[in-house]
Amino acid sequence: MLKTILSAATYLFIPLSVFSQPSYPRDTSFTIQTTYRKEIQYRPYIRIAEAPVSRRIHEQYGVSYKRIGDRALTLDILSPKNSANKKYPGIILIHGGGWSSGEKSQMHTLGKDLADRGYICYAVSYRLTPEAPYPAAVLDIKDAISWLKQSGTQANLDTSKIVALGTSAGGQLAALLGTTNRKTTFAQQRVGEPSVSTVQAVVNIDGILAFHHPESAEGKSASAWLLGNYTESPSNWNEASALSHVSPNSAPILFLNSSNPRFHAGRDDMIKKFDRYGVYSEVHEFADSPHPFWFFEPWYTPMVRKIEAFLNRVLTTYPNN
Repeated sequence: MLKTILSAATYLFIPLSVFSQPSYPRDTSFTIQTTYRKEIQYRPYIRIAEAPVSRRIHEQYGVSYKRIGDRALTLDILSPKNSANKKYPGIILIHGGGWSSGEKSQMHTLGKDLADRGYICYAVSYRLTPEAPYPAAVLDIKDAISWLKQSGTQANLDTSKIVALGTSAGGQLAALLGTTNRKTTFAQQRVGEPSVSTVQAVVNIDGILAFHHPESAEGKSASAWLLGNYTESPSNWNEASALSHVSPNSAPILFLNSSNPRFHAGRDDMIKKFDRYGVYSEVHEFADSPHPFWFFEPWYTPMVRKIEAFLNRVLTTYPNN
């Protein structure tokens, strides 16, 4: 009961503007609560994960990183309270929801946990299918990375250590960010040099790596986002697949997967490519876990430990991209 009260109390400090009704089309079908009601029918032992209550975290909500007309795209910053002259790695947190639903607040629990462990976390909003299809989401997140490197408010951010972490559709986007490091694939549609949006590591939590692949089972959601099915829009299906872009400049990647094979599509082929280029990768699959396992215990805590161990390894061992 006390945990519930404390957890709810944290939201009292979020500006009311965060909850105001948006003026753009929105799909609200994917939430933590609806997912919980669905999954508890099959696994009655699960519970929604909670972030630690910590006085070492500073929180900023609704910080604008990009404007499109009168539409502001915002992010929420969860960071360690600064020690003098100390620099922290940054993690951009990308929510899931089939490219059409979900919201950045779904990443707050993980963001607070990682901030408590010494990372500046940016839970980012991006344009979803009802508002703008592919490649809008990719461009937005790349612009968010450019913003936090060039004009972010965190003077204690180590801009040479930026991580892209995403869940489901967000995992797919994170992997695409990491494999397009220094590439000009999306450069003509953005402001700034490709190198400004590079990342040094990727954590892909159950996001597919290839839309059109023998292991892939993508359909309606992908078709809506990619402006048609594979027959109608093959170039988008291929371009949006991280597997298509692997190069020596790709960022080291951690795959954290459920036991649902649909969301591993392209993973093994990507690992083979990474091995060929000498880029580090790591895989952990959680047994008997649903696709949205990251929201729930008993998988959440071991997942966070896996993330921390991976980042400790790659951000100190491997050269910056």
